[in-house]
Amino acid sequence: MQKQIVAAVKEHLTQSQQSLLDGAEQIDIADVVAKTTALVVDNTIDIPRIIVTPKGTVTSGYHAFSLDISGIKGLKPQERALVSQSLQTNEQTEIGQGDSGNYEPIKENYILKKLFDYDDIPYDEHAELLYDLAKQAVDCLSASNDEKDVENILQNQSDAIARLIHAQMDKHFFEEVTEYEVEVRSGFTTLKEYSYTATQGQEIKNYRETVADVSKLKQMLFGGFKKCLYPIQKFDSDTERRFAIILERDAIKWFKPAKGQFKMYYKKGTEHPEYVPDFVVETNDYVLMVETKSTQHRKDDGSWSDEVTEKAKSGVKWCANASTHLKANGGKEWKYLLIPHDEVKEANTLGSYISKFQKTAN
Repeated sequence: MQKQIVAAVKEHLTQSQQSLLDGAEQIDIADVVAKTTALVVDNTIDIPRIIVTPKGTVTSGYHAFSLDISGIKGLKPQERALVSQSLQTNEQTEIGQGDSGNYEPIKENYILKKLFDYDDIPYDEHAELLYDLAKQAVDCLSASNDEKDVENILQNQSDAIARLIHAQMDKHFFEEVTEYEVEVRSGFTTLKEYSYTATQGQEIKNYRETVADVSKLKQMLFGGFKKCLYPIQKFDSDTERRFAIILERDAIKWFKPAKGQFKMYYKKGTEHPEYVPDFVVETNDYVLMVETKSTQHRKDDGSWSDEVTEKAKSGVKWCANASTHLKANGGKEWKYLLIPHDEVKEANTLGSYISKFQKTAN
């Protein structure tokens, strides 16, 4: 590749430029290219381009489930009401606050109409499930309210019930793919440009400085790095700042990736948001993709939340595909680490995190 660059440079030199090279102090183009290449290599991390595309049949939908009715049980009828009076007959009609005045003979329809507002649900394919969920909600209300109060709640608060049902449906969404085609492309993936919003004259703090008011940490700019591939970084938490101290001591080089660097996506209900890990770190033997996470995201049984788990799955798969390619081409193996925030202590070594918190495919 360097030979091709040298040849391209010589080909595009003008006559006057060529004469400069023929002078007493001749410029060694090959040497300039070699030094520039070394500089580029020293200031980046080998990130392959990985493209994952579904292959074969893709099916998606929602699994049937029992509705969590805890949020429905607390709904009470609204006491305030609007009274409409006919100018022709003087007949008065009481309308619940927020009620459109439309009466539904089938109670479940109050909820179903609100579910129709969500454009991510294919109703024709899931009509039976939607009706079942709406019926579970109506049965819950009927168990603790008389018919008039049930009617009141459904006319005035069916949108809240629909929101609750929709949120729970996201957790039971499935997408099944016959197989995925993974294409790992060699080549150079440049680091994405970072842009930060800062006030004029804002001070750049040294990353080692303890932050007294951590609530303002996300607004701060940090510098003073020797091994970070960006001169300035922002941190989302003090855990990240403290982890950077460990990286400056133990890593060869590191950086916090920007959006679009990896083009990784994870499953979140019916959506597939982009996943941006906290750190990418190169050591003598490995390249690490690292996520530092608050233990607030852990469940009672010690396992991580669904969202954290899905992000980890995406990261593990990416690292496995990258490792397969790089190890076959003289590169380093990638590993994915998921580190609880209370384990980020300056006394710990990067090596201890690799042995303790590496995540692998199940």
